[in-house]
Amino acid sequence: MLDSLKFYHKRIKEGVLKDMWRETVWIYEYARKYWKQMIFYTLLGLSGTVVSLISSLISRDMVDIITGKQAGLLVRTFCLYIGFSIGNMLISQVTSYFSNKISISVDNDIKADIFDKMLVTDLEAIQKYHTGDLLTRWNSDASNISNGILSWIPNLIIYTVRFISTFVLVFYNDPMFALLAMLGMPVSMLMSRRILRRMKGNNEKSAAMNAKMSGFNQEAFSNIQTIKAFDLVRLYGERLRGLQKEYLGMKLEFQKMSMATSILLSIVGLAVSYSCYGFGIYRVWSGAISYGTMTMFLSLSGSLTGTLNQLVSLVPTAISLTTSAGRLMDILGMPKEDYSDAEHAEKFYEENRENGISLCISKMSYTYHNGTKVFMRADFEAHPHEIVALVGPSGEGKTTLLRIMLALLHIQSGDEDLVGAKTGEVLTITPAARRLFSYVPQGNTMFSGTIAENMRNVRPDATDEEIKEVLIVSCAWEFVQKLPDGIYSKVGERGVGFSEGQAQRLSIARALLRRAPILLLDEATSALDVATERRVLKNIMQTNEPRTCIVTTHRPTVLSVCRRVYGIREQRCVVLTAEEVQKMMDEF
Repeated sequence: MLDSLKFYHKRIKEGVLKDMWRETVWIYEYARKYWKQMIFYTLLGLSGTVVSLISSLISRDMVDIITGKQAGLLVRTFCLYIGFSIGNMLISQVTSYFSNKISISVDNDIKADIFDKMLVTDLEAIQKYHTGDLLTRWNSDASNISNGILSWIPNLIIYTVRFISTFVLVFYNDPMFALLAMLGMPVSMLMSRRILRRMKGNNEKSAAMNAKMSGFNQEAFSNIQTIKAFDLVRLYGERLRGLQKEYLGMKLEFQKMSMATSILLSIVGLAVSYSCYGFGIYRVWSGAISYGTMTMFLSLSGSLTGTLNQLVSLVPTAISLTTSAGRLMDILGMPKEDYSDAEHAEKFYEENRENGISLCISKMSYTYHNGTKVFMRADFEAHPHEIVALVGPSGEGKTTLLRIMLALLHIQSGDEDLVGAKTGEVLTITPAARRLFSYVPQGNTMFSGTIAENMRNVRPDATDEEIKEVLIVSCAWEFVQKLPDGIYSKVGERGVGFSEGQAQRLSIARALLRRAPILLLDEATSALDVATERRVLKNIMQTNEPRTCIVTTHRPTVLSVCRRVYGIREQRCVVLTAEEVQKMMDEF
């Protein structure tokens, strides 16, 4: 007893109760949106309880009629019994139907809401989590929350009403029988306390393990080509089995305790049931109750025990809910991107789209969360009708700078502004300003679907002719037109079915279709031959649109078409001289 008190005192000092209360309040914020569905579900459950109790009374009367040989009442009572049994069955089915309907609707709503919030979470913060962990939290934990919101409070009400009404009915007919049926209650409470000691920790371990396995599977299937190429099939198979063994061991450890507890509770339940059965026989023989009453008692005693176990099971369910809520709160509690100036950014775009927009960065400093300093008082500028290049070795900050321009990363000091060529108005770069950018990142960024669907991701109203135009500019039309289905040809996951160079040209076409004033190309032509690379860039700038184009590249052969070339040196962006650019081209 003293050890138990010490254990709970320690857990309280660690803030467990405070965390669970905070998580419960968070769940309530979602739950209150669905109070109508919860009331409807509760009423259905309570109606089933009423019908079940009435059926027990009718069953009692029917047995008494049969044993008393009262044939005149048998048919009517039997019909009532059949009617209420059918009614109970119908209510059960209707409850199941609406329960599933409401559960799926609530699940979809909560997942969509959490999905939206995850997408606007600060990029650097959310990238600390593995993709598999994020998927597990969004899928499993969100489903756990949605199921719990719909069922926990209604079930608490339903089970409580069912338990009290059943106990009152039994107690009214025979107090001794009611007390006998409750003999198993102390044992159930003791066993539930033992389970609760380990429930929260087990739930957290299980969720973490699920996330670990999900991440492993996601990475393995995403990189199946690399696994094959390096002949790592056997290694990854062994790693999977290792994770499965670890998962099995964790589950069995808790299952052993649950099994022992379940066996003990079952033995106690059987003892109570047989005691009730024996006591019922004794009461019948002594003439205190009828056969029908004994039958009703036996039925209701089982209902009492079952309902009590259901009530007890709500406690670990609540712990599971708060565990899931805590895992989601970890993600949703991270800093969010600010889109409050979206209308201002849209107005700025409309006023300056015909004349173009300049990008100006002044005295900008940026350091990663891990302490790595990338820029210190750096300056950079690019204007309409210009191609501006950013060169330098890998790891010097080229991609980081583009992410800063897109407000994916947030500078610690300095200014990063957009300037309208027509109005001269200055717009500070924020997440809402991404409306003014098109971006082609490194690697294959095509989605599964058709070429046309990929294009229309950035402009849903684009016509086939407009798609063809940007494919011509990006030099992609020369291979797309040869495909059997043209722009409606299928694209596999991550661009499967196309070469790296073809996928890059499709990605450039998609960015051009967006018709944003500023185009960012991050090593976007690295898989193209030099001639095609130069042709694509010239095509981009020969269009009538006043586009500002910024490219990062390792290949200096493209620098001859650039208005300015920046090199990253000592955490600053330095404009290279014509001689330096020529030297880079000569040495390439």
